[in-house]
Amino acid sequence: MDDIAARAHLTKRALYQHFPSKDDLIAAALAHSSELAIERLRRFRRPTRCDELIDSFFTELADWAVKPRWSGSGFTRVVVELADLRGHPARAIARQHKTAVEKWLANALAAARIASPCDRAREVMLLMEGAMVLMLIHGDRGYAKAAALAAKSLVQKG
Repeated sequence: MDDIAARAHLTKRALYQHFPSKDDLIAAALAHSSELAIERLRRFRRPTRCDELIDSFFTELADWAVKPRWSGSGFTRVVVELADLRGHPARAIARQHKTAVEKWLANALAAARIASPCDRAREVMLLMEGAMVLMLIHGDRGYAKAAALAAKSLVQKG
């Protein structure tokens, strides 16, 4: 908290007036990140053809992953870091965020007239998370392309 207060040009006391604990500060930062990410999703061009939607979705993911300071999904990283703290408020925010992304995806798949869009959205989420982790580990955007191919195969079979 000392470092955060110094970088924000605040006293530690002033910081604690806004955020009673470090956990509250983490949760607030994650909530703000979620708002920004959901807003980006709302502006995302949603093609009506499913194959185009999936290609666009995973291309966007791959483009995000090449940013110089990209370090994976902050929501996933927070939950992994706080795995032993089930009641931590940041975990609830990460869960809400991932649920909102899955709902957005289900709506996009429904608009593309895909059968069982909620089931397919869950499967695509699994592929997205796996692609993000493997891109982070290997530094290879090809995992996003492989995930897109797998997603299209799942959606066609569904």
